[in-house]
Amino acid sequence: MEYKILSTIKSPDDVKKLNNNDLNVLCDEIRDCIITTVSQNGGHLASNLGTVELTVALHRAFNSPLDSILFDVGHQSYTHKLLTGRFDKFSTIRTNGGLSGFMRPLESEHDPFVTGHSGNSVSAAYGIYKAKNIIGEEGFSVAVIGDGAMTGGMAYEALNNAGGNRNKFIVVLNDNKMSISRNVGALSRAFTKMRGKPKYHNFKFAVTDFLNKIPFIGKPIENLIFKIKEGFKSLIYKNNIFSDLGFNYLGPVDGHNIDSMESLFNIAKKYNRPTLIHVITTKGKGYKFAESKPKDYHGVSPFDISCGASDGDNTTFSYVVGKVLCDMAEKDDKVSAITAAMREGTGLFEFSQKYKNRFFDVGIAEQHAMTFAAGMATKGIKPYFAVYSSFLQRSYDQIIHDAAIQKLPVRILVDRAGIVGEDGETHQGIFDISFLTSIPGITIYSPCCYSELQSIMNRSLSFSNITAIRYPKGTELIHFDNAFSEDFTWLKNDKNKCVVSYGREFSLAYAAYKKTKQFDLIKLNKVFPIEENIIKILKNYKYVYFFEESVQSGSISEKISAMLMSAGYKGEYHAYILPNDFIPSIKVKDAFKKYNLDSDSIIRTVNNG
Repeated sequence: MEYKILSTIKSPDDVKKLNNNDLNVLCDEIRDCIITTVSQNGGHLASNLGTVELTVALHRAFNSPLDSILFDVGHQSYTHKLLTGRFDKFSTIRTNGGLSGFMRPLESEHDPFVTGHSGNSVSAAYGIYKAKNIIGEEGFSVAVIGDGAMTGGMAYEALNNAGGNRNKFIVVLNDNKMSISRNVGALSRAFTKMRGKPKYHNFKFAVTDFLNKIPFIGKPIENLIFKIKEGFKSLIYKNNIFSDLGFNYLGPVDGHNIDSMESLFNIAKKYNRPTLIHVITTKGKGYKFAESKPKDYHGVSPFDISCGASDGDNTTFSYVVGKVLCDMAEKDDKVSAITAAMREGTGLFEFSQKYKNRFFDVGIAEQHAMTFAAGMATKGIKPYFAVYSSFLQRSYDQIIHDAAIQKLPVRILVDRAGIVGEDGETHQGIFDISFLTSIPGITIYSPCCYSELQSIMNRSLSFSNITAIRYPKGTELIHFDNAFSEDFTWLKNDKNKCVVSYGREFSLAYAAYKKTKQFDLIKLNKVFPIEENIIKILKNYKYVYFFEESVQSGSISEKISAMLMSAGYKGEYHAYILPNDFIPSIKVKDAFKKYNLDSDSIIRTVNNG
């Protein structure tokens, strides 16, 4: 498709010059560009298709980068990128060295904050707004938050902090699934229509200015009118949590009508109190497959546009987790599954259908999920909390305070552990080993294949302490015939060199082992705590090589190194791990090669040792 208008958009100023007909063409071109690019690179599709008109209206009403616009979650910012001078590079999104799939300040001045995880936009945007006040900088600060992200507690902490103050802080709620308040009858519809017209608000502003000029009685009269108006609104709109939190509530408004949204955005700019604009959008709009099944097209692999079929094997570690949990739940009525708004992503859909009374989706609230699981464990329930490694970071205090201190047998299923690839630095699961191993009493397992995952999950039914079972995104690389009954596996060729590894990285080490037979190999089944017998074995090798898919600081290789030195090891110890850094978008295979963790690198390293 030839992008006659989109190709001319070099900045948001160009969007402001377009007439209504050109805007409609622009939106069609944006959708085509997003669908085409995501079909090739993978990425977040349905959410971006639903926010095209919303983003266009935002850039017509506001002046980025003077006005700071934060999208939450940042995976709905593709249209924003296209309208802020990144059209020529858009084909590189989610590729090594290309555009990020999320907001990234290093990428553009139009991205004021990193919003890779949900729920941080209101806090960050309000912080930016107050900072602008302090330094005397002009410009609005706008948080565009999805209704899914509003299930996280952090958003409400921020709304509570910002609400009720005299300020021009603006929140846009992108509601594509739920209704925040129930609007009843013709009077409600008429009132909503009236409040969407500039004349209504201009009259309000004029009355307020007039009353403020009357000495002594003007302000009390304004407050009385405000209370009467709010009482009337409460009757019409029933309860509205945003009004209760001190926000001026505007909407709901059609999220695919640019004129209506632009009008409300301009009205919100005139208020001297925090304002929330409620926008109703359709996820996946403009692409029938995504529109009919938005959850299936949230985050997708490359696919065929004509039929909407995604590539790839449906059997993944996440899928296996779901199947095994179902089998376990059938035999044990105390098995329960918990997710933080990631039912499909963590493989729990089947469980949610078969065992509805034992399945709990708590929303994007990992802190609550962990403490909720700990509470269940006090009554003998066997809770399994399935969560992405990068999202588990948000529940660190709860792991320590609510589970570990009380020695409660909460089972954490750490999905997407290790390199995840194109989602980039906000989603790489490379920190869980470091932050979990510092917690007293925790046990960590890292199976390398499906059968091992099944084995350790079944064993976990009898565990009496907090346990983490970590596994990677995607499919198994090998099937390793190991019953997982021991804490480690030792494969011997009677060499003076030994390679140590675990999890998915072991699969690559095992491939190198089978190809060369030039070294011995130890596979850590129980990753932590580290068995003393492993240290006794490694002391006898002249060369020890550790390959690990984790950051260096706090890694297992670092811990084994310290234990070997304390045990008087006289040989050479080499660790090949990920740097203490954030890893941007990169294909998993390319990452292994870059950081010398692939099979060829392992062979080359050991042979040169």
